[in-house]
Amino acid sequence: MAIAALSQPSASTSDLLREGEQSLMFTVNRPDLVMVRGKGNYLWDADGKRYLDFIAGWAVTCLGHSPPALVRAMNRQAKVLINASPALLNEPMIRFAKLLTGLSCLDKVFFTSSGAEANEGALKLARKYGAVKLNGAYEVVTTWNSFHGRTLAMMSATGKEAWESLFEPKVPGFVKVPFNDLKAMRQAVTDKTCAIMIELVQGEAGVFTADKKYMRGLRELCDERGILLILDEIQTGFGRIGKLFGYEHYGIEPDIMTLGKGIGGGFPLSAMLAKDAACVFEPGDQGGTYTAQPLAMAAGLATVTELIAKKLPRKAHLRGNYLRRQLKVMSAEFGFTEMRGMGLLQAVDLPQPKAADVADTCRLDGLLINAPRPETLRFMPALTISKKEIDEMVGILSGAMRRVL
Repeated sequence: MAIAALSQPSASTSDLLREGEQSLMFTVNRPDLVMVRGKGNYLWDADGKRYLDFIAGWAVTCLGHSPPALVRAMNRQAKVLINASPALLNEPMIRFAKLLTGLSCLDKVFFTSSGAEANEGALKLARKYGAVKLNGAYEVVTTWNSFHGRTLAMMSATGKEAWESLFEPKVPGFVKVPFNDLKAMRQAVTDKTCAIMIELVQGEAGVFTADKKYMRGLRELCDERGILLILDEIQTGFGRIGKLFGYEHYGIEPDIMTLGKGIGGGFPLSAMLAKDAACVFEPGDQGGTYTAQPLAMAAGLATVTELIAKKLPRKAHLRGNYLRRQLKVMSAEFGFTEMRGMGLLQAVDLPQPKAADVADTCRLDGLLINAPRPETLRFMPALTISKKEIDEMVGILSGAMRRVL
């Protein structure tokens, strides 16, 4: 009875929407619906309507909604220990740190709760490294159209032109150059530079992928100048682009890597990993109230263990190829001007800047899809997506595009 009650709205949709408008701070335009339940790759709203989810909480619910392995692990841990002081060790913290360092090329982990927080930690570590080992170097070079989070420092690091004049004055010490331009990056690095921070795929910009030659050039540049290479793998980590970690596609290793989104299967969790040589923090330099709390650690352990057991990075590669083939078939009818992406992070550009209208129409037809730019649709479903569900998406999207375009 209690479980059934959780999936049922306590009031009508109109009442819930009215209460939300009265109580929630306005920061984003949300559609007039309230989600109450999720299972697998589908969500249900308060009126009982079902939606095929190709947003996955912005690439967060990598195992689908309410996956049994995650639910079981969190239930077990909640009965034992939910939270403990961040100044104390706990068993899930140690086990999860060992798992992540064993799977990656990095040596140490600092756990956080959001991608922006993990990136803040990476920035702090890089600047401390610069202070200790690079004669006080503090600048970090990032790229235009990048996205590193919404804290003030990460908005300063992010290369969104719309943010350039927002919340001034920004945090100083960031230099931005064009993406995939090695010459520009070389020119930007000076004696003041302590690190380069970059995404392997600029997801929020519309799914633009770093070239292999470019990334290898960045690694060589960092080695030449003795500075750190920070990979923001908040979106590309944990199988999203067909490997457990995105850097595996490029034949390079970062000095610092940040992880988030899929790391907890939907539970708020992130991490910053670093090579031993970069670990220059001293007691008091970094911390956080919810750092490595046991419930989050249990969620992360269960999620990553499930990803590996079910070989979901490989599945993401195969399903991504299938999705791309289906989109190519669609392009013959609708004339996509470009197709981009890796694994289950794909995008298409429409011949008209009507992506938001297409996404709205899809939602009315029971499909949740993202339009990061006026002409761009982005696809980032759970790694558990099936061919049948991809075909269902293509059918709904085709119908919506015929009406809009």
